[in-house]
Amino acid sequence: MKLRFEEEFVLSLQKKIGFIALDSPNAAKAFQKGLLEQCKSVAEMPYKCRQSIYHDDKNIRDLVYKGYTVVYAIEEEFISVLALINQELYDAKESL
Repeated sequence: MKLRFEEEFVLSLQKKIGFIALDSPNAAKAFQKGLLEQCKSVAEMPYKCRQSIYHDDKNIRDLVYKGYTVVYAIEEEFISVLALINQELYDAKESL
């Protein structure tokens, strides 16, 4: 299956990469490369990741990578990569 990266995901990833790059450009590149490789692996086995904890739909899945969750939807012709969520920030907001 083909991947389609939605705007929300792309903007979140760019923001995160920019933040990491302030401290270490090499770490930012490595994070981006690793995350995108994990996303590409989903195209081969779309159901390998857990069902999303954010949605009640078996076709929406969560890929967890280094404390971040990539939410993606399995559709008929492609996989839509929807969002990049920092799990620590999400948990902190939920506890308020």
